[in-house]
Order: sequence, then structure tokens, then C-alpha cells
Amino acid sequence: MNITMDEAIVRRSLHDELVERLQRLIIEGELAPGEKVPEKELCERYNVSRTPMREALKVLASEGLVTLTPNRGSSVTAVTVEDLEEVFPVMGALEALSGELACEKITDAEIAAVSKSHHEMIGHYKAQRLPEYFAANEAIHTAILKAARNDTLAAQHRMLSARVRRARYLANMTRERWDKAVAEHEEILTALQARDGRKLGIILKQHLRNKLETVSEWLRANDRG
Repeated sequence: MNITMDEAIVRRSLHDELVERLQRLIIEGELAPGEKVPEKELCERYNVSRTPMREALKVLASEGLVTLTPNRGSSVTAVTVEDLEEVFPVMGALEALSGELACEKITDAEIAAVSKSHHEMIGHYKAQRLPEYFAANEAIHTAILKAARNDTLAAQHRMLSARVRRARYLANMTRERWDKAVAEHEEILTALQARDGRKLGIILKQHLRNKLETVSEWLRANDRG
């Protein structure tokens, strides 16, 4: 991992910002499964002390991204098919509920914002810009969750979302699966615009199920689960 000294955190909320940056390192693969977390180097990279670093790592441990071992520090957890088969159905149920609740409460302005993110996502898909596609994709799901206006649901969703995002980044997106994911997102937008909560819930749950299938196939093919 390349360590640079120009990434010191400008304090927003030090804890939240640090957790977010460490999540990104793991989700996007800069810190690989099984790798020991280089706490000293990361403290230097982000210009923080060991105390906030260790507090942030405790949060990542609660999210299943790192494993803390007494007297041995922390390491990035492995991604296994068994773990994903446990997490994805729960996340699918939460996504479905968020869709149902969002259709009851979402405003016209919020629907317009989701539509805008959707069309940006389509542009990235057509240009084959995968990182930007993922960012727009995530913005859509986040907006639907926010529109549900349920703090308990949001908290439970947040506990699992990092593991789902990590799995998505881990597996290579085939053209066939990418085409299918975009088609599913067209259905998501249509159901949201119609405020059809039941239909949107079903689509979102199936969307997660399809992601699980894609990642599981990749893990088995690469002997990583």
C-alpha cells in the first residue's frame, strides 16, 4: 500500500471521517483480505493519533470489515460465500422495506433527484466508467433509504452496507451482469415514480439476490470462499 503525506484529514468529525476513509481502503481493495492493518502508517497518512485510529478500527470490526486480535493488532477480514449468504438476505429485506416506506413518504423533488442520479449512472454505464457508475448507483440506494424516513431502518442498514459494498467491488462486473443491473435500475426508477411500494420492494430484494449470485460465482471461481 502506497502511503502519502498529503492526505491529512481536515476535521469534519474526526471519528466519522476516519471510519469512512478506512472503510474505503477496504471496500475498494487497497487493503486486501487477510492483510494486517498498518496502524502506524495510517496514523501518519491521516495525521491522527493511535487512539482515534483504534476507535475507528473497533467500528470496522463491528461492521465485519476487520478482525481485532489481542496483542496482534487488526487485519482485514476475508470475504466468504458463507458470510455473504448470511448478510445479503438480511440486506435485501432492509432494502425492500426501505422501498416500501419510501414510496409512502418520498417527495416529488426527491424522486426528481433519484431520476437525475439514475441518468448520470446510465451515462457512466454507456461510457464504461465503473467507479463513477458505482458512486451514482450508491447515491440512488442512499436516497431511497433516506426517503423512508426511518432512523432504526437506516441504522441497521448502515451496519451491513459496508460488507455489501465491499463484495460488489470485489467481484468483476461482467458485461452481461452489468446490462442486467442497469435494467433492474430502470425498473426501480419506474416503480418509485409510480410510488408502487410493493413492487419496488420486490425489485430491490431481487436486485440484492442477483448481486449475491454474481459475487458468489466469482468467489468460487477464484477459490476465495
